[in-house]
Amino acid sequence: MKRITALLLLISLAAGVFSGCSRKIDNSGYVATGDAILMEGQEPEDILPEEEDTQELVLAYYPDRSLNPLFGSDYTNRVLMSLMYQGLFAVDNKKNVTPILCSGYRTNATNRTWVFYLEDQATFSDGTRVTAQDVVATYNKAKENDYYKNRFYHLANVEALDDGGVAFYLDTPYGNLPLLLDIPIVKASEVEAERPLGTGPYVFTESSGGARLQRVPSWWCGSLKIPATDESIQLVEVSSPADVRDAFQFGGENSVSVVCTNPMSDSFAEYRCDYELWEIESGYFMYIGCSIFYSDFFKDGTLRTFLTYAIDRETLAQDTYNGLVNPVTLPCPPSEVFYSKSLAANYGYDSLKFLDRLRAYRIPTDEKGREKELRLLVNSDDSARVRIARSIAETLTDLGLPCTTLEYGGTAYRNALHALNYDIYLGMTRLSANMDLTEFFRNWGEMSWGSLSNETLYGMCLNALENSGNYYNLHKKLAEDGRVIPVMFGYYNVYAQRGLMPDLNPSRDNVFYYSMGKTMEGIRLEAAAEE
Repeated sequence: MKRITALLLLISLAAGVFSGCSRKIDNSGYVATGDAILMEGQEPEDILPEEEDTQELVLAYYPDRSLNPLFGSDYTNRVLMSLMYQGLFAVDNKKNVTPILCSGYRTNATNRTWVFYLEDQATFSDGTRVTAQDVVATYNKAKENDYYKNRFYHLANVEALDDGGVAFYLDTPYGNLPLLLDIPIVKASEVEAERPLGTGPYVFTESSGGARLQRVPSWWCGSLKIPATDESIQLVEVSSPADVRDAFQFGGENSVSVVCTNPMSDSFAEYRCDYELWEIESGYFMYIGCSIFYSDFFKDGTLRTFLTYAIDRETLAQDTYNGLVNPVTLPCPPSEVFYSKSLAANYGYDSLKFLDRLRAYRIPTDEKGREKELRLLVNSDDSARVRIARSIAETLTDLGLPCTTLEYGGTAYRNALHALNYDIYLGMTRLSANMDLTEFFRNWGEMSWGSLSNETLYGMCLNALENSGNYYNLHKKLAEDGRVIPVMFGYYNVYAQRGLMPDLNPSRDNVFYYSMGKTMEGIRLEAAAEE
């Protein structure tokens, strides 16, 4: 009986195999996993693992743009920088912090003083040791530049200590300062250089054959596994986002391997080929700011509390950016652990709710009794933002609130912001990784255009920096107040040739993210007695 059963099973399996030969297999959902497919007659032991130096990576770069990580803001060049430099810490795409150059740290009881110590063996690519003075010089230079300044609103001072540590002094308690300390460290003597020496696994080189990233033979991290394994990486010169895209799509054997793009950029080039894609939070925040004290529309404070219901964020995101952004009603991306879906749902587009509240609102009139138009200021240097502003104005007008756009570029736009010649404005800024909003609400803060400053909201921002559990209350209060109305958050698109880099795990500002296996808890030191 067992033999008959086995024979029937064998016949059944054979029928399944041969019948399968005539069916079309659907591979439309295939995602490369790195698993090998055995050829006929091949045994698993016949397959030899590929050597780790066979990636043959190709990266794009702008030769006329800086490779200094302290002020070079081009996201294409920053792909290279993630292989050339390292910070005290690295941050992954879920905002987890891992120590890199830092070997230990301690804080005082109030979390307003943080002291960090360096790995003893950490060296730059020329073999010289990394010192506390290098860290201080790096951070003092980074504070001067727009790319990083949003991290330093509460940093009072950085200094090198006699015991080799680096002390960061803050004007308010920070629950997670290391989240902001992934800034690449460069040599103190080279903070102004176009290509300063770093501590990363590769160094930029040029020859008659072109530019390359060359593996540092005596890299201080030794044989640490990272996503890039080549001894030498070819670099391709580009001059525009379209060049970058074409080098990725049509370069043949020399196609660019990995690129980072910003869909919110006016010059974004769409990709239409086979690729692997990561969407990485970028911090770019689009919002509506209200002129609190200088607009007739906000004298009673009611309009800003229901203006959010007239903003069709989903349609704006799709029509303007092909959906490659996150529509939001809260001032943080949905990927943040403190983003509340239930709270966000209360402030989305709802034309009926807007009309109901508008009926109880008295639209200001001019001296002849005619209804005034709500003036929406927008920077005309950004064509995508102009289209969004026009769409918002059209929707508001259709809903019964007359609205017009004021479109100025460059200096004229900044002058209009200073002169408060508007009722609302469509703004864009880049928030730090901890989603710090204090500059919107601090007196004379850098983002407090239209007299947005508010003592209560500022205090709640400080509470959130001390403990991220306080973000819910801040977001709820701001949504009810309405002086800043979130519209959308951007993200980077990181494209890679399919199957080429199975270990790639990009994060904000660090496409080639890697960890050394250390943990924050593992390197924490006891606070000194005097602290």
